[in-house]
Amino acid sequence: MMTQPTWLTLATALLMFPQIAETLYSPALVDIGQGFGVTPAQAGQTLSLYFAAFAVGVLVWGRLCDLWGRRPALLAGLLLYSLASLAALLVTNFTGLLGARVVAAFAAAVGSVVTQTALRDVHGGAQLARVFSLIGIFLAISPAIGVLSGSLLTEAFGYRGVLTAQLLMALALLLWSWQLMPETRPQSPNHASLISTLRRMLGDRRVLLATLLVALFNIGVFSWYSLAPFIFQRLQLQSLFGYSGVLLALGSLLGARLNARLLARGVSQATLLNLACAVNLLAALAILLLGEHWLIAVAMAFMLGAFAMAIPLLLGSALVEYGDCRGTAGALFGLMYYGLIGAGLNLAGEWQALGVTLVWCAALISITAWGYGRRSL
Repeated sequence: MMTQPTWLTLATALLMFPQIAETLYSPALVDIGQGFGVTPAQAGQTLSLYFAAFAVGVLVWGRLCDLWGRRPALLAGLLLYSLASLAALLVTNFTGLLGARVVAAFAAAVGSVVTQTALRDVHGGAQLARVFSLIGIFLAISPAIGVLSGSLLTEAFGYRGVLTAQLLMALALLLWSWQLMPETRPQSPNHASLISTLRRMLGDRRVLLATLLVALFNIGVFSWYSLAPFIFQRLQLQSLFGYSGVLLALGSLLGARLNARLLARGVSQATLLNLACAVNLLAALAILLLGEHWLIAVAMAFMLGAFAMAIPLLLGSALVEYGDCRGTAGALFGLMYYGLIGAGLNLAGEWQALGVTLVWCAALISITAWGYGRRSL
């Protein structure tokens, strides 16, 4: 087993990978629409399809990391993502791009589910919550890194610059993981039945509420990355969208740091979740009231702060009763919430109404979190 600092560095990079890879793509949506001659709704479809394929990938890679082991599954997924990114660079029509993006999304899921499973292998209980909180600080800034980098790459090279960056990032992680990724699967793994585990989870109120909460928080955040580029285009402030990532990163970082500090001081996870929900709802209402104004980026920074507080709490607490089938349970958990994210983003793309989408998500989050915090944290 590698030393803890080295392990956490690699695990953090692998968990950041899907977020950076996808938000890197967001500023290129306008260029893709123009380059392939498609509407904003069609260009945004690449995001909704991405999450639908990601959900299937979570299920497959999570199951394979129980059957094959954590290391082989991870390496296979990173290799497949690299090949899909290369294919996306070579296609000449929008349908081909969609196909390559679907395969890439399926493969990118390996970075999330396998890494989370490995973390649950190595850590447990309060220590796991602290680890997720620490990693959450870096996850908080990863979308902003992606948006800012994607904006600069799109301005300089168009959408192909973004696709090239995704390919290079995947190849770098593949090499790093090949050299350093440990095998954390128990020596005598329990190959739990997929169907029996699913039945168990569907009867578990904690899992169902956590699934809905994780999905709603993500729908809110990624609705911004799907719809905001076109808002800033209409405001003739398209370049500002990329640079607004710095502001979003600051909000995310502050939320993650606040979460970690309050956890260390013994503040209950239920209290922290309620605080995150309140901030999230107020930010969503502000975005609705502001309409198409550049100040929505300021309100969105508060929403990213709430996201950075809530997600580590949910990921660290949802599957505490599934130590006997971590990979399979993690795969099914991811399948459920990423499936909901894909469906939610598809609706958001059809509505093209950012403020309304965010308020609906925030209201449902507040209602659901009350039940989750009371029973599960």
